[in-house]
Amino acid sequence: MATGIDSWTLARPEIFLAAATCLLLIWGVVRGERSVNLVSGATALALVATAALLFLPFREGTAFASLFVVDRLTATMKALVLVSSAVALLMSRAYFEKVGAWRFEYPILLALAALGMMLMISANDLMSVYVGLELQSLALYVVASFQRDDARSTEAGVKYFVLGSVASGLLLFGASLIYGYCGSTQFARISQALLEGRAAELGVVVGLVFFVTGLAFKVSAVPFHMWTPDVYEGAPTPVTALFAAAPKVAAISLLVSVLMGPFKPLFAQWQQILVAAAVLSMLLGAVAAIRQTNIKRLMAYSSIGNVGYILLGLASGTEKGVQGVVFFLAIYVVMSLGVFAVILTMQRQGKMVEEIADLAGLARTRPMIAFAMLLFMFSLAGIPPLAGFWGKLYIFMAAIEAKLVIPAVLGVLCSVVASYYYLRIVKVMYIDEPGVALDRTPIGVNAIVAGVGAAVVALFSLLPQPLGTAAAAAAKGLFP
Repeated sequence: MATGIDSWTLARPEIFLAAATCLLLIWGVVRGERSVNLVSGATALALVATAALLFLPFREGTAFASLFVVDRLTATMKALVLVSSAVALLMSRAYFEKVGAWRFEYPILLALAALGMMLMISANDLMSVYVGLELQSLALYVVASFQRDDARSTEAGVKYFVLGSVASGLLLFGASLIYGYCGSTQFARISQALLEGRAAELGVVVGLVFFVTGLAFKVSAVPFHMWTPDVYEGAPTPVTALFAAAPKVAAISLLVSVLMGPFKPLFAQWQQILVAAAVLSMLLGAVAAIRQTNIKRLMAYSSIGNVGYILLGLASGTEKGVQGVVFFLAIYVVMSLGVFAVILTMQRQGKMVEEIADLAGLARTRPMIAFAMLLFMFSLAGIPPLAGFWGKLYIFMAAIEAKLVIPAVLGVLCSVVASYYYLRIVKVMYIDEPGVALDRTPIGVNAIVAGVGAAVVALFSLLPQPLGTAAAAAAKGLFP
């Protein structure tokens, strides 16, 4: 365990991001709205610089009286959070300038949310989990309703706040039960109490159920998914892009750390919970999206289904399962940001459009954007040899090795059903007759993000080994 200056050294990325955010907040308050472009650019740079600090140089250990932990898994997940947050911020400017809501508070809130996610990922104590979770949540509640003049955005923010508060309460209640029965909030001592039989197992299981319920809300797992379609549709599109990527990575990472760490002795109990949530999420994600006409709602149900695959990988409880989770998450972040970048390029007569029908004939009017969307859709559908296929293959193989054959078969069938609505979008773009053509906008940040995302998907489709190796290295720390 690190002490003194070592603790501060292990937490230098978080300290750097917190200090940079405070300085930029002061600058924004002093300069007012004139500072928004500088603050947003500096915030994006700070997020990327923080990601670099995670590995230059890389160190492992625990700090601050075991409240904080750094290892390969936490560093990898933090890098995903920071990069996806920076990309979502860059995608936001054109949208908010168009609707007249581009203010310096927005990048500050994104930086604070990213800081909260980093604290969640490195949490090694139930109390530090809650502090990180609330820092993330409070910032995200605000950005969900950041477009104050839009009734849908305000409604999305209120729904997210109310249901998120309930989930936070459930998580805190579960943490209090765990503390009461195990006598500590530290992960190492909880694990020791369970291994030595000093904790009442039934009471801890009940506490664990409440704790996992709170995290299941954050990742949109069934039956705690009810907020997702409405918030995805109502929130500003760049905010929806952020919700689809960074918070899910943070919550999944925390779930992996908690279940594979202090609660590994209760594997038989929590495996049942995860398998049930995984199967229900895959089924709902596959079926409910079929009738959607709004592409943001469709992506909401798609995210629910993909969370089901991730939970199935975690339910295997093996190193290969965690490797599959990390691999799939990395690809999913790229695909999600790419899809929302394409959505942000869709304009007709200067107005944003979100309906699937609006994509009709896109391949004829904007062939490169249509091709990027085709890659994302095929990859999300898991069509070989695209990157999404390799992610699902890792997870299904881990599940089968863990004797979760029936859930794995159901996952494959759900993936086949879900292919229908992904391929429907491709059909609309390439086969349907175009109506009123979308505006031809200059190549901007969103078009570049879509192009880079498509290139990354294509690269890892042809060469999945480097990402698989990085995912294996991240998972190895949990299985010494």
